Amino acid sequence: MSTIALKIDVDTYRGTLEGVPRLVLALERAGARATFLFSLGPDHTGRALKRVFRRGFLGKVRRTSVVSHYGLRTLLYGVLLPGPHIGRRCAGVMRDVAQRGFEVGIHTYDHIKWQDGVARAGRAWASRQLELARDEFVRVFEREPGTHGAAGWQVNRHVPELEAAMGLQYASDTRGTGPFIPVVEGREIGVLQLPTTLPTLDELIGREDLAGEEPVDHLLSLTEGAADQVFTLHAELEGGAYLAGFERLLREWQSRGHRLTDLATYAASLDVARLPRSRIEAGTVAGRAGTLAVQGQA
Repeated sequence: MSTIALKIDVDTYRGTLEGVPRLVLALERAGARATFLFSLGPDHTGRALKRVFRRGFLGKVRRTSVVSHYGLRTLLYGVLLPGPHIGRRCAGVMRDVAQRGFEVGIHTYDHIKWQDGVARAGRAWASRQLELARDEFVRVFEREPGTHGAAGWQVNRHVPELEAAMGLQYASDTRGTGPFIPVVEGREIGVLQLPTTLPTLDELIGREDLAGEEPVDHLLSLTEGAADQVFTLHAELEGGAYLAGFERLLREWQSRGHRLTDLATYAASLDVARLPRSRIEAGTVAGRAGTLAVQGQA
């Protein structure tokens, strides 16, 4: 029986307020566990419009109906409308997730600021953004965070060491083939990386090379007889228009004998001493615009 660890990225105010409660109920109905990673500061989603010139961005917008999933109001936050502070306005929703027994962690403070800025930023900038997220997490949950999953799978060379300084035991910042210990400038950093190993739903929707195959069916084919996996979903999509598809995915995975769990349980099952030591590099993923942090060679 293989394990599929479910990681839920919560990017926006709307996703927190509406998508998260739907996903909690869906997971409870299925008896599945998952890790919810929260954006904890202002929602500035509208500022992502500057990515319009990035290769592949417009194609993704057309394929995934961004306006319908995120809502017009969300796409104006930080541009024509002030961005609501997610941690302050949605603390009750977040606490409820933890009280119901789900793992919670840090996604980011300001999602757009991190995703568009961290790759070119220095240590002080990344440290400040992680500190803001950590402080807000502590204010909401009254305890230290245990894990971090970088917004947009974007990091720089300082992030693993900063995660270690925060006392994190594991993180899910990258795309890759399996768990690894990150190596930065020849040094091992003792924060286990649990990369996303499967394509996300929004990377599969409308892909011409899939010849009309349904995204759920494609994911099922990728996990048939496969090793352990990490699957990332988004509160704005699977907690919205794709909720029925996600619930079908849960049922099918369970019927095929997969164990659906959270990052903490998955991390605890690993023998860290036997894991590969790998660099974090810039790379691309089919269906997603731009470059991401990917698992490289040792």
